[in-house]
Amino acid sequence: MGIVRPKDGSIIAEIDGEKHDLVGRSTEQIVDLGIALVPEGRRLFPKLTVQENLLLGAFRPKARAQIKTNLDFCFESFPRLAERRSQLAGSMSGGEQQMLALARALMLTPRILLVDEPSVGLAPQLVARTIDAIKLLKDHYQLTVLMAEQNFTQAIRIADRGYVIVHGKIAFEGRSAEELNNNDLVRKLYMGM
Repeated sequence: MGIVRPKDGSIIAEIDGEKHDLVGRSTEQIVDLGIALVPEGRRLFPKLTVQENLLLGAFRPKARAQIKTNLDFCFESFPRLAERRSQLAGSMSGGEQQMLALARALMLTPRILLVDEPSVGLAPQLVARTIDAIKLLKDHYQLTVLMAEQNFTQAIRIADRGYVIVHGKIAFEGRSAEELNNNDLVRKLYMGM
């Protein structure tokens, strides 16, 4: 997202058949390409309302024309947010805040959605709902979702492929949920087998 600059190499995002090297681009330029981030810990504006947080997510020029459509979709996808549109984000539960963080990213009309540890701090039942919401959004918007998640059993439910990273290196790449479930390294690291 342009927040931490790599020392070398490249990061290529292919969007609508066009390749973009993200290295050296500002965060704003990356967002303008249609890449949105749902950060770990949600990073909401706690003293702003639900609706104000959502509207801040639509600052990308391409998204401004779709504010009403995206807002309606967010409230339809997350009815709890519609009920609490005037509530301060900081006064909501962790699960509600995670919904808001996801919805705020969708206000950008993204092509690629980066989701960092969506299950952090959530009760198990809310983790399942959050993962289900990500799947719904992925399918509805035809999004590419890149999700970092420690909860293997939840993440695998929506993954088209997965990578096991050990000490900063890709130790295994599974091109399907079945490959991931049947890998010895995955079983050892995530299932205690």
